Amino acid sequence: MATTWKKTFFALWAGQALSLVGSQVASFALVWWLTATTGSATLLATASIMAVAPGILLGPFAGALVDRWSRRAVMIVADAAIALVAAAVMLLFWSGRMQVWFVYPITLARAIGGLFHWPAMQASTALMVPRSHLARIAGLNQALNGALNIIAPPLGALLLAYMPLYQIMGIDVLTAMFAVLPLLFISVPQPPRPERVRDERGAGELLQDVGDGLRYMLAWRGMVLLLAAAMLINVLIWPSMSLLPVLVRNHFRGGAMELGWIEAAWSAGMVGGGLALAAWGGFRRRIYTSLVGLLFMGAALLVTGVAPPGGLALAVGAIGLAGFMCTLANSPLTALLQAVVAPHMQGRVFTVMGSAANAAVPLGLAIAGPLADALGVQFWFVLGGAACMGLGTAGFFLRPLVQLEEEGLAVRHKMAAGSARVEPSGE
Repeated sequence: MATTWKKTFFALWAGQALSLVGSQVASFALVWWLTATTGSATLLATASIMAVAPGILLGPFAGALVDRWSRRAVMIVADAAIALVAAAVMLLFWSGRMQVWFVYPITLARAIGGLFHWPAMQASTALMVPRSHLARIAGLNQALNGALNIIAPPLGALLLAYMPLYQIMGIDVLTAMFAVLPLLFISVPQPPRPERVRDERGAGELLQDVGDGLRYMLAWRGMVLLLAAAMLINVLIWPSMSLLPVLVRNHFRGGAMELGWIEAAWSAGMVGGGLALAAWGGFRRRIYTSLVGLLFMGAALLVTGVAPPGGLALAVGAIGLAGFMCTLANSPLTALLQAVVAPHMQGRVFTVMGSAANAAVPLGLAIAGPLADALGVQFWFVLGGAACMGLGTAGFFLRPLVQLEEEGLAVRHKMAAGSARVEPSGE
């Protein structure tokens, strides 16, 4: 039985991983083309907003649809749609008709494809992988993302030196097809949907599904606390990472090479943390692993903020540790949701959480710039690090957080008993 799930899941996972390699390389090439063509930071920032806006605005609706539809079909269509977008970009570059403004609809279309694919994959993982291995798989995914952050930029730069852009986009098309191919032969479990009363069919049903997801989460006190903490962390930590170039240039008096060292250290830390978690699995109570990761990630960011101008090596080491601990903080929470949330609700819960947490990012970026200019970039790292340490420490004394899994199971059963709309699917 163990061999069966591993063969099935990792056949799917390997195709998705290969597709991510092509997507990351193509994204790097496209961003570099935009930079080389325009040199405009505003255009780059606008493209970044286009990449995150669908998740913030449409995430809960996408999650409700993922819970309603076949997750296997969602992943096939999403991967195929992303491949079609890449094919269109390839043809535009090949024909010499690519325009700068095309980057916006291209980025938006790819983001929408990812918006549907991500919750479908996460919810499917919960049904394909035994609960005892979910934290390991989450760690493996974090390691993959960290490795891609290390590999994709130099690989993209190498390919740009020897290949025209349309051929690089063709690689993205090819790797996307490798993601679709296993799905044509693999059976992806689908949780049975609860019976609905006849008069609920109609245009308002999607909004009702989204409302079910919100009610599900609001009934879970620990999850509300966790979401509030995630939003606060995103307000403080995202700006810290976006201000790394300014920290390197203004404080450490470094250049592009020094920035590369720090960014590589973060990614290498994520890889190390993911592999460590994949081998270890974390504490039995998953929230303890996350709180320890958050506490030490905050300490590492604090060290980065107080490092002297000549302490670049110290900062590189601290950022590497922060990347390691970031994986320990995030991955167990993904595994916890997969293990505890009713399978037919997971699309909504994942996307509601993602939308709410990511909505805090623009606020943090808006605040961080003026404060960093007035007080120095180091101040923001000290503030973010101290806040993470405080949240990580306080979490051990907050009962709703400590008992997050137990309360989550209780909410699941309570909602099932009170409403046919959110009854568990049976496992």
